[in-house]
Amino acid sequence: MIIKNVWKDVKKPLEIHEDNRGIIADIFYKDNIEHVNIISSKKGVRRGDHYHKATTQHMLMIKGSMIYVYAPLNNPKDVRYVLAKKGDLISTPPSEIHTLLFPEDNEFMTFSSGLRGGQDYEKDTYRVEPLVLPNEIKSIVSNDPKLVRQKHEIRK
Repeated sequence: MIIKNVWKDVKKPLEIHEDNRGIIADIFYKDNIEHVNIISSKKGVRRGDHYHKATTQHMLMIKGSMIYVYAPLNNPKDVRYVLAKKGDLISTPPSEIHTLLFPEDNEFMTFSSGLRGGQDYEKDTYRVEPLVLPNEIKSIVSNDPKLVRQKHEIRK
């Protein structure tokens, strides 16, 4: 997992162009991005609980915040997390289990290198048993049954 802020953590070959009209910040340059989408999530929702074997996924926070919970596929008990806020870009490499928690309503965009969009949406998505959340973030997940994903097939 890599997290950086697209407005502040700009390193070559990326650039920021600023003048009296505002700012243009590069997010990707010469990267193989095959799919882009935008996701809106409600406060208390849990998403993810999966990994990708080949796909790299980048998530850009547009509005609100998200707690990104992650663990290596070969050690799912090594659970870590980071808070992402507006402007933060989280990059998820292949074989990283990830869970997304939303302490508030939010919007984020995903940019994927590999199978992830349209008919291929689930082709490189491998659902796993939910990661055990650290105690300090368990309360973020809503108990409202309307906000809980239906049971999904575990695929390895």
